[in-house]
This record gives sequence, C-alpha cells and structure tokens, in this order.
Amino acid sequence: MNKPTRNEYPIAPALQQRWSPRAFDAKRPLERHQLLSLLEAARWSPSSNNSQPWRFIVAERRNEVAFHTMVSVLAEGNQRWAKDAGALILMAARTLRDDGRVNRYGAHDAGIALACLTVQAIEMGLFVHPMAGFDAQKARAIYAIPDAYEPITVSAVGYYGALEQLDDDLRNRELQPRERLPLSELVYEGRFGHVAEFVRPAASSMEKPL
Repeated sequence: MNKPTRNEYPIAPALQQRWSPRAFDAKRPLERHQLLSLLEAARWSPSSNNSQPWRFIVAERRNEVAFHTMVSVLAEGNQRWAKDAGALILMAARTLRDDGRVNRYGAHDAGIALACLTVQAIEMGLFVHPMAGFDAQKARAIYAIPDAYEPITVSAVGYYGALEQLDDDLRNRELQPRERLPLSELVYEGRFGHVAEFVRPAASSMEKPL
C-alpha cells in the first residue's frame, strides 16, 4: 500500500513515499546485505564534531531467539504487529561525554542517523517504523547498555505485508491519511511565534498569538 505525502512543495521521491506501516510481511526476511546497506547509510549521517553517538543493536527475524527477545522489550500494542518485521533495530545514543557532561547533540545526531537509514530503506523497497513504545530500562538491562548511552527507539524494518493481516483497530489506523501541520505553524522568522512571511498563507495575514 502506498501513502504518498500531500506535499505543497516538491520533495525527494523517497521522502514523499516514506511512511510508518504496521503491516509487515513475515514471510520475507531481510537479506544480510540489505541490513548492511541500511546501517551504512546511518554511518555516513551528519554528526556534531564527528562524535558519531549512535549505536545499533540488531535482531534479525531469522535468529528467532534474538528476535523474540527484542519483541519482548516492546510495548504490548507494538508487539502485536512488530513481530512480523524482518528485523528490529534498537538505537541508543551517547548522551554523556567522557567528562560526565551532558551531550546535547547525542539524541539529535542519532535521530539524523535513523532518518538516513529510513530514507535508504525506502530506496530499497523497504519500510521502517520507529517506535517510542518500548521499555527502555528493560532494554538497558537485557543488552547491558552503558549509562552513558540512552535507548532512544526500536525500529521495525521489512517489506510491506497486507492490510488483512491486521486486527480491525490497527487496520483502521493503517488507513488513516497522513497529516502534518502546515509550514505556517512551524516556520518562524525574527522571533519565536512570528510566522515567516514566505510560508504565511496567502488568505490570511493573521499572526498566531504567542
């Protein structure tokens, strides 16, 4: 199923086609070279001071024990559908520096790395669904994640499956149109809350109040 963006301005095809499905094809495992390409895309993402704070723990579906262990880390609602993914990837970001100070850009850079991985997946005919719904403390314990690193997200990766495999509530969510706030609610100039003139709707000159 395709759910392209309803963008107002041109964007790259991979970004237009990117979305986060729940219906994954459990019968199509990922090949090792596919995973390596995804991780390579993440490796070459931008990084503040080249600190490269992202780390990935990968559980391939073909390794049943490792895969089901990572499924157990997910929130129950996510387990229902993520169990069909070709792989699950837990991403941790280094949020503490060697001197114990907070690394303000750790999670930021890790997010960019995941975005690069996601775009690479679309280019390869795959989909990625990042999940905030997981037990970070359980993940830290199971995978012995050091204190300097924060578990950020677990992403399901794989081929798209079929709507029919989802329960009714999940199927309804899958069919919901993709929505985003307009640029006029996101882009400011001069000061916070002052809508940038170049994204202001032509039909209105009203500024959103602070």
